Amino acid sequence: MKEIIYTPDSSLANPFKMMRSMSGDLITAHRLAKRLAIRDISAQYRQSLLGIIWAFILPLATTVVWIVLNGSGIVRVGETPIPYAAYVFSGTMLWAILTEALNAPLQSSNAGKSMLTKINFPREALLLSGAYQVLFNAVIKTVLILVALIAIGVYPGWGLLLFPLAILSLVMVGMSIGLIFTPLGMLWGDVGRIIPMMMQFLMYFTPVIFAMPKEGFGLVVFEMNPFTPLILTARDWLTGMTPEFIGYFIVVNISALGLLIFGLIIYRLAMPILIERMSS
Repeated sequence: MKEIIYTPDSSLANPFKMMRSMSGDLITAHRLAKRLAIRDISAQYRQSLLGIIWAFILPLATTVVWIVLNGSGIVRVGETPIPYAAYVFSGTMLWAILTEALNAPLQSSNAGKSMLTKINFPREALLLSGAYQVLFNAVIKTVLILVALIAIGVYPGWGLLLFPLAILSLVMVGMSIGLIFTPLGMLWGDVGRIIPMMMQFLMYFTPVIFAMPKEGFGLVVFEMNPFTPLILTARDWLTGMTPEFIGYFIVVNISALGLLIFGLIIYRLAMPILIERMSS
């Protein structure tokens, strides 16, 4: 068996060594993460009467509510480049992927607390397991979006080939932000409750349900929101339109990659302290 020697020297003293060790653990954790993801996905759908329907029932309910509100004139959402039913359904499904990715690091880490305090294994396996589960559910949501769009009369174009990049982007951005909150969330349960509330609030300042404002303060808010280019570019690739925010999309993803690396470092440094507190 591999012998591991723990010493009191700080990992911050040699950041290159820490990065190399972290990269090695991510590779080593792949098999364990895969098995954990398969176990959790099987349990998730096996113990539910509705099974896979839960992957889209909440976005579908949101879509129906806003179609009714818009159709009755109670709420005016403005003109959308595609039929509103397709616009809001695709937007809510994409937002669900982003939200699930943002919650995944904290949820998977909390679910693995018993393992963390009893077994020595690469902690990154929990993060990879969460990412695999998000990607699995994202594939299901993508198939459902495509079926719904075709039924409505919106047909994908060549941009569908690039759509997997948009899904990976949503997952990476979501998990990079979620990683920053994970150490705090493992200490205080309130963090895990606040995050979904924040995402629900931010949804109304992202072109998920409402179209992009044409002018005024609303336009400034939507354009400053880093989630805007992610949702718009993904929807444009999916529905055959030309993305208008591709430059912003690239900038957000590059920034998220840096944030992801920073989050992994914070996670790695915080875990020994968190495990010690959980074990006491």
